[in-house]
Amino acid sequence: MKKVIEFIKKVFRWIFNLIFFLFAISIATVIIYRFVPPPFTPLMLIRCYEKGSLNIHKDYVSLDKISPDLALALVAGEDNNFLIHDGFDFEAIKKAVKFNEEHKKKTIGASTISQQTAKNVFLWNGRTYLRKGLEVYFTVLIETFWNKKRIMELYLNEIEMGDGIYGAETASRTYFKKPAKDLTRKEAAMIAAIVPNPLHWSPINPNATVNYRQEVILWNMNNIMKVDYDKPVKPVVPPMKTGTSANKSK
Repeated sequence: MKKVIEFIKKVFRWIFNLIFFLFAISIATVIIYRFVPPPFTPLMLIRCYEKGSLNIHKDYVSLDKISPDLALALVAGEDNNFLIHDGFDFEAIKKAVKFNEEHKKKTIGASTISQQTAKNVFLWNGRTYLRKGLEVYFTVLIETFWNKKRIMELYLNEIEMGDGIYGAETASRTYFKKPAKDLTRKEAAMIAAIVPNPLHWSPINPNATVNYRQEVILWNMNNIMKVDYDKPVKPVVPPMKTGTSANKSK
């Protein structure tokens, strides 16, 4: 009996040490990425495995070398309250829950840019409870150790924007043959429009859904006006006018 108790203690000690090690590694990695760009992400490796070849095209650039319109377009399309929340937009979550309860066949999400960055940099795609739980954990970490500018810079550089295409610079050069800093307002909105489904949507051959999303994003960009990291304010986004083409259902 004594040997069994000792064995159980060793197992629990081993589990505790493993958990502590994983916590320490995750925190250290987040702190390192505060200053150093990630060389690759889990999603990039997964895509390479699925393709059976090394298919990673990424050109990391600093935030000041990316058009401010692209950051604005992504905030307008993905996370209006990016600058004022602490990683989670509970107002958007409530709206998404209500919408999904009323529309069983069509659901929407409420992931913030911070959550998407946590997923893009540290995790993989999926809807399992484990993945979502880790997403929450890493979102808390990056909101703790990074500022909003750093979150946006990594978001813009690590996000998947096509087959083997990662980041704003590569997407801009691939689709529009220009550096990301030279993107026009409409081009920025078109790139932001494909973010929910980058492997099937294209900014140069947009379908009706992508064109609709671009129109809505451009409209919302006019409401938000700019992404001010130094003086964040809650954006005022009025309801879209009934009868406009941007108000039509997809």
